[in-house]
This record gives sequence, C-alpha cells and structure tokens, in this order.
Amino acid sequence: MLTTLLKPTSGVMELDGLNPLTHKNEVRKRFGIVFQDPSLDGDLTAQENMDFHGVLYHVPHKLRKHRTEELLKIFELWDRRGEQVKKFSGGMKRRLEIARGFLHTPRILFLDEPTLGLDPQSRNQLWNHVKEVNEAEKVTVFLTTHYMDEADRVAHRIGVIDHGKLVTQGTPAEIKEQTGTTSLEDAFLKLTGTTIRDESASATDTMRQFAKMWQQGGKR
Repeated sequence: MLTTLLKPTSGVMELDGLNPLTHKNEVRKRFGIVFQDPSLDGDLTAQENMDFHGVLYHVPHKLRKHRTEELLKIFELWDRRGEQVKKFSGGMKRRLEIARGFLHTPRILFLDEPTLGLDPQSRNQLWNHVKEVNEAEKVTVFLTTHYMDEADRVAHRIGVIDHGKLVTQGTPAEIKEQTGTTSLEDAFLKLTGTTIRDESASATDTMRQFAKMWQQGGKR
C-alpha cells in the first residue's frame, strides 16, 4: 500500500507526509524498492543498469554519474561496472539492485527479502553496506525477511505479521521480553505457532509481478 500498488480498505496512511492514494507520483519519487525477484537487465552492464534507473527517475546526468560511482564503490562493484550483469554472482546482483535503489536519493527504501538465497558472507557484506548508506544518507529502510537472526541484528523496530495481521511490534529486545524468550526466532514461533504455512497469493506476488513488468518494459 505504501508503494501505491494496493489500495487500503480503511484507515489513513502517509509516506513522508503524503497520501499515496492522492499523490502517487510524488510518493513514488520519494521511495526506492528492491524486489525479491531479480529486476536487473542481465544484458546491460552494472553501470548501464544504474544509468537506466537514473533516467527513469529524471536524475540529472551529472548527478547520475556522481551517484553511480559513489554507490558502486560503496557496494564494491565499481571495478566491475563495465561487465554484463548476467556474469555476476547472486550476491553481486543483490548489491547492485540495492545500490540502484539508492540512486535517486529516496527518503525511504523498501527491501523485499533482499538476502534470500545468499550465503552468510554475502548477507553480512550486504547489510554492512546498507547500514553504511542508511546512516550516511538518513534513509528509512523497510525490509521483509524470514531470517530472524538478521532482523534481530539490523532492525531498530520489528513488526511480526501472521496470516496478514500484525500480531506485535517493537524493538527486538521488547518482543523477546514480551514473549519471555531469548531469541527472536523463539519469540516468532511463540507468537505465530509452529504449524507450517502454505503460501498463497499475496501483496508480495503483486510486487513480483510489478517487478517483471518493470523489467520487460526496460527491454523494449
């Protein structure tokens, strides 16, 4: 809903002081988004993917060039800027997607399970880079993850969602204290139960479809 893809059934929400329902274009300029499914163009180089994104967001050429170099260096991809993305490892692609999400200097960045499928070293490296940019540019980061240790490490506040409903929220320490547990994973299980969930179509599926449409549009 905050990314303007779904309409709320009730209530009022704001993103950076704007209502996503009535100010869609202004809201979209203020956030970046990294989908769970890849949305990079594998036939383009890392620098070309960044440049294409900057053009879509109307980032001036000089600033676009500066931001691309700055972010690719932060995410340790500058030396590989001229290579086609299809030759990158999974971790490199995720770092590039997140670097691209920061390109137009958003006030808010949405990350949809950004470390899914990555090895521990790549996950650690990616979060170090995200925290560096987060602190330097004061960007609010919303992330979804199934890695409870990851949420415990990087999140200032956590909302636990079960069957589409928010069951609790607070700092990692507050949630563990509330549930009388010593780990966030144990807290999550205590709040949601241990029954295996069957995933069904959700807002996440809508976002994935949007990512595919975005990718296809870039290849025309």
